[in-house]
Amino acid sequence: MKKIINAPENYVDDMLKGIYSAHSDQVKYAAGDLRCYCRAEKKPGKVAIITGGGSGHLPLFLGYVGDGMIDGCGVGGVFQSPSPEQIYNIAKEVASDAGVLYLYGNYTGDIMTFDMATDLCDMDDIECKSIVGADDVNSHKDPATRRGVAGIYFMFKAAGARADEGGSLDEVLAAAQLAKDNTRTVGFALTPCIIPEVGHANFELKENEMARGMGIHGEPGVWNGPLKTSHEIAEESLNTLLEDMPIADGEEVSILINGLGATSIEELYILSNDVTHLLNSRGIKVYRTIVGEYATSMEMAGASISICKMNDELKKYMDHPVNTPFICQK
Repeated sequence: MKKIINAPENYVDDMLKGIYSAHSDQVKYAAGDLRCYCRAEKKPGKVAIITGGGSGHLPLFLGYVGDGMIDGCGVGGVFQSPSPEQIYNIAKEVASDAGVLYLYGNYTGDIMTFDMATDLCDMDDIECKSIVGADDVNSHKDPATRRGVAGIYFMFKAAGARADEGGSLDEVLAAAQLAKDNTRTVGFALTPCIIPEVGHANFELKENEMARGMGIHGEPGVWNGPLKTSHEIAEESLNTLLEDMPIADGEEVSILINGLGATSIEELYILSNDVTHLLNSRGIKVYRTIVGEYATSMEMAGASISICKMNDELKKYMDHPVNTPFICQK
C-alpha cells in the first residue's frame, strides 16, 4: 500500500480537516463532529437536502454539499455508513420549516441509518422524506434493488435546483424521483482498490483482465474477461443501458462519464467520444456531457457511464448553476 497518509485509522478525519481548512467559506461541521458536514450558511425557507455514506468515493457524497445542490452530508468511515445521530445533528443544523429530503444510495446500512434518523427528527417535529439512488443496471434485474452509483449526480442536480427555486418538500422529492426514473448506469473496473485500514486490495484482477458491473465497494460484477477497447466498452455498455431504458430516435440525453479514481481524464474523454458517436448513430441527441470524477472508489481504475433521459424540466435542472468545493457549474 502506497498512500499519502499519516495513520490509517485517522484517514477520514485527517481528510475532513483538510477540506474544512481549505474551504472554510463554504463548509463547516455541526455538533462538534467532523463527520457532520454542512454548508457554511443555512438557507432559510428552503427545503434542506441531506445525503450520507461511506468515505472513499469523493466527490460522492460530501462533495455535492454547496450552492445549487445539497445542504449536508453524514460522513462514514471508508465504505461504512454514518450514524443516525450524525444525520440527525446535520438535520438540526440545516433544516428550515420547509422540511428535509434525505437523498442517498440504495445500501442496507445507509437505509437503516436514515430510517432511524427520521425517527429522531420526528421527535423534534422536523418533517423528513426519503429517496434512494438505484441506477446500477448490472447490480440487479429489479430496479428497486439496484445499487446507487454515479447516476445519483442527476438526482442531486434535480433536487438541488428545485429546492433553490423554492419548491415544497413534495416538489423537491418529485424532482429527484423524475431524475431517478430517467437515469441508468453501467460501470467496469480495471484494478481493485485498497482500504487504508486493511492495507491490501479488496479483490484481484489479472493484468489483462477487466470486470464489468463491479460495485464501488468492490462488489462482484457480472462478467470478468479480457480488457476491451474503449469503443467496445462503450458499445456493450450502451446496449445494456438502452435495453433497460429504451430511448427513441430524436430524444435527448445527458451523459456522465465518471472515473473511478485512477483512470486518466484523457481516457475518460476517449470513452466520452465513443459514447457520443454511438448515441448519435442511433439518432439520440446529447444535451449535456459531464466528464470527470463524480463517484470514485479510492484508487480503483475504471469508469462508469450514466445516461439521463431529458425533458424540458430536467434540462432546466441540468442548467442550474452549482458551486461546491468540488463542483462548479455557471
